[in-house]
Amino acid sequence: MATSKGGLVLEKLEIFRTLAEAVAGAEAVYGTTARLGGWRKGVVTPGQAAGGAVKTLQGGGGVAVVFGPEDAGLSNQETQLCSRLVNIPTADEATSLNLAQAVLVVCYEIFKASKGLAEEADQPSPSRAATHAERESLFAALRESLLAIDFLKADNPDYWMLPVRRFIDRVGLKRHEFNLLMGVCRQIKWAMGAGREKRRED
Repeated sequence: MATSKGGLVLEKLEIFRTLAEAVAGAEAVYGTTARLGGWRKGVVTPGQAAGGAVKTLQGGGGVAVVFGPEDAGLSNQETQLCSRLVNIPTADEATSLNLAQAVLVVCYEIFKASKGLAEEADQPSPSRAATHAERESLFAALRESLLAIDFLKADNPDYWMLPVRRFIDRVGLKRHEFNLLMGVCRQIKWAMGAGREKRRED
C-alpha cells in the first residue's frame, strides 16, 4: 500500500532469458560498475548518462540501464553489451553501493535531466538510431572483417575490439550509417575471398 503508485512498474514487468535479449531493442544501453580500468573504459557519471538517456527518450528511442548483483556486479562479458558504463562517485572507503541505492541515484539523475530538458524539443532525426541488436551484429561483422585483414590480434580479439565498440557507441550510430558499415564489411569479406581465389589461380 505504501508503494501503490509503483504498481505500473510491476504491471509492465517482463522477464528475459538473457541480457542480450532484454536490451536488444534499446538504442542506448548503460551499465553500472564500481570497478574501473581494464575492460571498463569510457565511464561516465550518472548525470552525464542521464543527459544522453533523456535525449534518446525524447527522440523516441529506447533506453536500458543495467545493474549487476550486489555481490559481484556486472561481468566483463555483460559490460560489453553496454553502450556506456556508469560509475557513481563514492568515498574511497565505500566504493560499492547496494542495488537499491544505485537504482535510486541513476533514476533520480534521469528524472532531473528530464525536467531540465522538458522544454527542449529535439528536431526529428533524418534516420533513426541503430538499435542495440543492430550494433551487436555490426560489431560481429567488424570483428570478422578486422581479423581477416590482420588488424585485430587473434589471441584476444574481443579485448582489442573494445575501443572500436566504444567509439561507435559514442558517436550515436544511425541506421543508414549502420547499413553503410555493414556494406563495407561485406565488401571486405568479398575482397578477401576474391584475393584467395586469385592466389590459387596464380
